[in-house]
Amino acid sequence: MATYYVNKQEQSNGDHEVHTSNCRYLPSSENRKHLGEFSNCKEAVAEAKKTYSQSNGCYTCSRDCHTS
Repeated sequence: MATYYVNKQEQSNGDHEVHTSNCRYLPSSENRKHLGEFSNCKEAVAEAKKTYSQSNGCYTCSRDCHTS
């Protein structure tokens, strides 16, 4: 299980990136929303999409869920 967060600030393409708690690109505390503990990034991205319909996995820490 890993702890996941979603970036409150969208990327230039409109995506809100989902990160693990130990990602080097984890946003600052004021720019992230806690999603919870999940066994994989697919579950975390699904949770993020409840708030931000255009959510995507981080290329670095959630590569299985990253789409270009």
